[in-house]
Amino acid sequence: MGLMGDFKNFAMKGNVLDLATAVIIGGAFGKIVSSLVNDLLMPPIGLLLGNVDFKALKIILKHGADEASNVTLNYGMFIQNIVDFLIIAFCIFMIIQAAQKMERKKVEAPAPPAEPTKQEKLLEEIRDLLKK
Repeated sequence: MGLMGDFKNFAMKGNVLDLATAVIIGGAFGKIVSSLVNDLLMPPIGLLLGNVDFKALKIILKHGADEASNVTLNYGMFIQNIVDFLIIAFCIFMIIQAAQKMERKKVEAPAPPAEPTKQEKLLEEIRDLLKK
């Protein structure tokens, strides 16, 4: 079959395609959450904290010739990334909770009663006759 045939079989398996789809959707979801944090959540939080721009929060470790060459610790960006992570983790947690709840409902659903066998029907008839 050859290397290309083996690769095609591997790439076309359901799990690989599902994973690729999840990675693409996850990347897009990450951008949406980053925009939510950067553009909608952090500005009002910064305003409440006294007009703080979280992107600008940093500690200068060493001054350079100009602003761009300073060596800095950008802890404001770190705070924004933590908020990003917490929102994404919470969303994933909610999705997993919903999936587990649906799985439990499947397990809890009673199985339909099985059709009695021919032998069981005969035994029921004998029981009913004996009762009479």
